[in-house]
Amino acid sequence: MTKIRFILLALACITLTNCNTTEHEFPLDKRFWDTNDYDTAVLELRYGYKEDEKLPTFADPEKRLVVEKLTDEQNFNIVLNDNELGIEHRNDVATEFFKHWQSMTRIYVAKDRKDQYLYDKELLAVWHFGLELQLKYFKLGNDQIRNMADDPNSVIVQSNIDSNVKTMINNYLIYLDLINEEDAFTEEGENDLASGIDQYFTQMIELYPDADYNSMKRKAELMINKSHSDNIKSSLNKLIQLIESKTIEQ
Repeated sequence: MTKIRFILLALACITLTNCNTTEHEFPLDKRFWDTNDYDTAVLELRYGYKEDEKLPTFADPEKRLVVEKLTDEQNFNIVLNDNELGIEHRNDVATEFFKHWQSMTRIYVAKDRKDQYLYDKELLAVWHFGLELQLKYFKLGNDQIRNMADDPNSVIVQSNIDSNVKTMINNYLIYLDLINEEDAFTEEGENDLASGIDQYFTQMIELYPDADYNSMKRKAELMINKSHSDNIKSSLNKLIQLIESKTIEQ
């Protein structure tokens, strides 16, 4: 009888434990996530998972929608590209998204015992989200500076804008720092890293063709010497050529 009671007690404990397991909740029914949704989602992804619990990934058919929603650039573009909204309001929204993105970069950074990223595709998707966001964020900030100035063409205004662009360039250089950890990425991850250079760095240079990209050019040259990936080297070479072409045009 004692043995039976023990077995029943054990089963009761197992059942109780399973019943108390809390599912992670995300607003997946919404077409677009706003900054309030990111408050909840980023907090849950950073602190709501146990150390040995797997985060949502693109490869997981049951959880991939979470990371797809998290890294969907339309979440901010739907607001930031809406010219019917005031520039100050859009800039405020962009600022909130930027703060969330800074926190998002800490979600998918775990590595295994071989120093390989466990979530390299997700990590890079978060970075691409941020690179696209900054194209809009800094432009809105610069547009607001011009709108609020008595003389939009004054030296002070241009100095503030140049300072913002320099900050953006420095932020983009942090993305190139990922090449220092190239061995931590899968081949597919390396290709994603290269595509980020092709897409977002090109857009930035086209948006600010007169900016000083000497630090970026030097960084790209150094990373070419360190990289073993043909795709990454190719992307860096194209970046250098684009910078040089803009220098000639000036």
